Amino acid sequence: MGKKQPNTTKRITNRRAKHDYELGNDLVVGIALTGAETKSLRRGRGNIRGAYVAVKDTPAGGELWLLNATIAGDSAVKIPEDQHTRSRKLLAKRREIQALVTAKQQGRTIIPLEIITHGRYIKVRISAGRGKKLYDKRQTLKQRDQNRDIARSLK
Repeated sequence: MGKKQPNTTKRITNRRAKHDYELGNDLVVGIALTGAETKSLRRGRGNIRGAYVAVKDTPAGGELWLLNATIAGDSAVKIPEDQHTRSRKLLAKRREIQALVTAKQQGRTIIPLEIITHGRYIKVRISAGRGKKLYDKRQTLKQRDQNRDIARSLK
């Protein structure tokens, strides 16, 4: 038996989320994956840009599904081409799902912010956010530049 690998945390982030949305409180939920997808995510071969979370109603309550997220294989991990962007179920408590359902009814979008691989679990950090208009994005960039200039002058 070989030595165990040290627990390193890999994060696959959605860098456009903070730019395109006004985000609220975030929530960390689990995700149902196959073995090959798990191995591929631990190697950092995933992309959540353009992904979103949908709420599907069932008789037992709502379910969260991650849509449009890409998990690609490599030479060591084979994932079929049609399985790269399949829907994946998110695992959350009923109370958390109900909070997200109410946010969805208020016109917000549920966005995955990052996929965290630490230890034996793989988690997804999601947040409900409202889409920014173009002038909001410009205002955010202008404020960021001003804060950067102030910090530079204080040094």
